[in-house]
Parts: sequence; structure tokens; C-alpha cells
Amino acid sequence: MFSRRSAVVGIASVACAALALSVAAPASASAPADHVTVGSVQKAMEDLLKSGHVVGAIGEVYLDGKLIGKGSAGSRLLDGKGGAIPSNARYRIGSQTKIMTAAVVLQLVNEGKLSLDDKLSAVLPEVAEKDLVERADEITVLNLIQMTSGIPEFLGPDPMDPDRNYSPTDLLAASRKNPRPVEVGTPNHSNTDYILLGMIIEKLSGRPLAAEFNRRLFAPLGMRATYLPTKPWEGIKGPHGHGYAMDETGTLHDADKINATIMLGAGGVVSTARDVSAFSRALRQGRLLPESLSKLLTGPPPGMPPRTDGGPCAGDPEFAPGSLGTAPGFVASTASSSDGRLQFAVSMTLSGDDAERMNTPSHITDALKSVFCPSA
Repeated sequence: MFSRRSAVVGIASVACAALALSVAAPASASAPADHVTVGSVQKAMEDLLKSGHVVGAIGEVYLDGKLIGKGSAGSRLLDGKGGAIPSNARYRIGSQTKIMTAAVVLQLVNEGKLSLDDKLSAVLPEVAEKDLVERADEITVLNLIQMTSGIPEFLGPDPMDPDRNYSPTDLLAASRKNPRPVEVGTPNHSNTDYILLGMIIEKLSGRPLAAEFNRRLFAPLGMRATYLPTKPWEGIKGPHGHGYAMDETGTLHDADKINATIMLGAGGVVSTARDVSAFSRALRQGRLLPESLSKLLTGPPPGMPPRTDGGPCAGDPEFAPGSLGTAPGFVASTASSSDGRLQFAVSMTLSGDDAERMNTPSHITDALKSVFCPSA
């Protein structure tokens, strides 16, 4: 049986991965918006639908904040039901939320309220006092941002209660039961790092994380359709696509509603293609942070060299590695040119198991190529 309890398993396991979009925009991309030519976004979405196990796919392309291409394929619900998904519909962005969380933390650093070298035990002494985080006196704010803290994932083999209102402290307690996977300083994906960063934001700002996101990011950037859900078993406001997860018997079930209290700053934001493009554009163009701090979010991951391959398209600027969010039932990605002028935002609702879901990033890369490199 597929229950609300089992539906939550893995939902918060959003991957904070860089989508390898080493595709350069066409030479005309640096020209005024009315001179840019892109391939059919509609065809790209239809091709995504044909890739298999996709319920619906929506995408939009922006240049200097202006919509220059859009597409929608598939349906809101399984088996062609529910009608088409508007290309401007809301969707879960998954681990793209982490970039927003990190941006707010780095704004606090820029304001002198925090240092990248501050130890976790000094910023949040309660996590050390209550033994919620091992070696909190060694872990820095930068370790949390770069996910090199070695703090275990709070998700384990046992499903989390979809109806329980988890506090961040509850999630830390769950993490503490799991063994440390790596030493401090070694890269290792853990949503727990970003739960802690959300706690730091709330402590230093004196506001809930959702309110601080609104104050610092969503309102200033005109992201009117974007919000951070905070309640258990919560769906998405307004028309949107539904994803489906597979149970142990191979039966698909609607995975639209989740317990938002286990997502938070690690992967909880709901947005639109327009709004995530606005955020990506502002970050790339230095309107959120000085370059010395923004490069922590736009540069290569720790220990990785900068990308030098130009991709199959000739021209300038190149697309930087894109941000990716994925969980049972959906994959979402936003790619941006290095200069922040061009964005390509895609959301896919899925109907397959985890192995099929993890194949979708390459399909999104193919979609980007078909839009910006149609001759290739």
C-alpha cells in the first residue's frame, strides 16, 4: 500500500547538483533582445515529453528579463488528464532553494553580521550544548555553504511522518542518529547543512526564513509568484503539474503534496520560470552580492577546476553550469549565461522510479542545446 507516510520517503532528498550545461549561446545573444533568435522552446518541451516517464514539461527563455520563448507539453495530471500546464505555472524548484539560502547567508556576511570562518558552535551554541551536531566547534559557516561539514543527512531509512510539524531541531536530532559519512572539509551532499543555514538566518534576522526570503529576495526582485511553504502535507498554490512516485509494488501515486517542514532552506521553495530566472539574473549580475562572495555560488564546486569547454555552439557568452533540483515526481533546472543576460528555466513532472528520474538531467541538457544550438 502507498500511504501518505511512504509518500514522504525521499521527497526532501533534493540533489544540490550542477547540471553540466557547457553550451555557449549563439553569437547574436549579446545583441539587443529583438535581434536574438532561439530554437523552438515548444518543440524542446515536446521532445522532453517523448523522452519517457514525463507527465508534463514547461520551459521559458528570458533575455534581459524579457520572455523570448516558451513551451508546454503533456498534461497537469497523469494519462493526459487535467489539461495543459501553463508555461508560467508554479513548480517546486528543489535544491535550487539552496542557492537562495546561501545568498541570504552571504548577504549577512557582507553586512558584517557573520563571518565565513565563524564556527557553528559560536553562531548556534545550542546545537553544541544539546549535542545535535558532532564537532560543531570545528565546522565553519563556509563548510555549511559548500557542504563540506561532514554532517550526516537527516533523512534515514525510516519514513518521516507527513503530518508532523517538524522543527529544525527535530531534523538535527534525526541527523545525529546517523553516522558521519566524511571528515570535516570533505565534500558530501547533506540537506542538514542547509537546515542549519536556515536556522542561522532566522537567528540573526529575528524573522522566520520564509519572511526573510520575501524581504531580501522575492520582493526586491519582483518574484511575486514565489514562496516558501512551511506546513505539513502541503500542495502548490494555483494550477500546476503533478508528479508521481512509484511504490514498492511498481504502482504510481500522486506525489504532489509533501511535508514542507522537512524541506525549508534545503529545498522547499515554490516558484515559476520567470521568477527563478529573475533570481539567477540578479545573482549573476552582482545585484545581490559583491563578486568576492557571489563567486562562492557561481564558481565551480570545492576542489573542481573552472569549466573551459565551450560546448557545441560558437559565440559568447557561455552558459555557466546550471542549478538542478530533483525529487520523486519532479526535476527542475535553471541555466544562465555567465553574464546573466540569458536564462532557460525548465520544470518536468515525472511518473517513474528513482533510476528513471536520475536520467532526466541529460534530457534537459539536450533541450537547452535544441533551443540555443538548433543547427547542432
